Amino acid sequence: MKYHVTLALPLSLFAGALIVSQTAQAGTSALSQQLKDLESFQVIAHRGASGHAPESSMAALELAHGWGVDYLELDIQMTADGELVAFHDDTLERTSNGEGHINDHTLAELKALDAGSWFNEENPELADEAFEGAQILTLEEVFDRFGQDARYYLETKSPELNPGVEEGLVRRLEAFDMIETGRVLIQSFDQESLLKIHELNADIPLIQLVWYSPDAENDGRLTEWTGVTPSPDEITDADFQAVADYAVGLGTNYLFDDEPVIGEAFVQQAQDNGLAVHVYTVNDIDEMQHLIGWGVNGLFTDYADRLIELTE
Repeated sequence: MKYHVTLALPLSLFAGALIVSQTAQAGTSALSQQLKDLESFQVIAHRGASGHAPESSMAALELAHGWGVDYLELDIQMTADGELVAFHDDTLERTSNGEGHINDHTLAELKALDAGSWFNEENPELADEAFEGAQILTLEEVFDRFGQDARYYLETKSPELNPGVEEGLVRRLEAFDMIETGRVLIQSFDQESLLKIHELNADIPLIQLVWYSPDAENDGRLTEWTGVTPSPDEITDADFQAVADYAVGLGTNYLFDDEPVIGEAFVQQAQDNGLAVHVYTVNDIDEMQHLIGWGVNGLFTDYADRLIELTE
């Protein structure tokens, strides 16, 4: 009898440890699969199907999700009372009937706004009465609707106007189990914001956004908006590797005033240094085909239906 009890105890502990181990392996496996998937082409629905419905609205997200996009892309900002909402602009006027900075309003105040009628006014050929009165969404509402059935490409938007957005975002990602299940990428133009995210949870895959444009002080040269990299003509392997120390990819513009700012060599060099390359925001079919030919790892687009048709 004593022998049996002594043997049963370690077996039960082993069984418990095995369950924990299997659960951890499943999480690690899902996250590893997400990273592996980034090596292939990703269709990124820019603010949902924003060419067909009000950007960042449930209608736009539903439409893009129904098409089977790889990622639902959203900008995340913080309300005056600490809630996280999906909204692009720092101010309310363009895509709602509100006024002022979004960060100065409580969630209740934002929820009272009409964030859909503007789309009907600007796009009469696509107008839908169902868009009228569309609400600004909280991140929790997005997660509650799509859960683990979607992947999310979230930007810490204007972090200088949203103090604490990184902590709030990581807290919610952990609460909804979005990290170990390979459900989320975090992007930002603000390198410091990404490094904060990395400190809070090093498992979250990060995308460093860059914007290349002509240097006003040096004719004929390009500059990166925040200085996170040199110009594409001057960038080195070491520059790419510095980004790869904390990020898994670069999100970059391809054109400025209809003129290319990066080329195929830039894409290849970034990839050779361990970074996926996602180009924003590409809506023209010929440009989509051109960039796919370069071997980019994904495109942000307002018209994911066009991109899916090209890549099927």
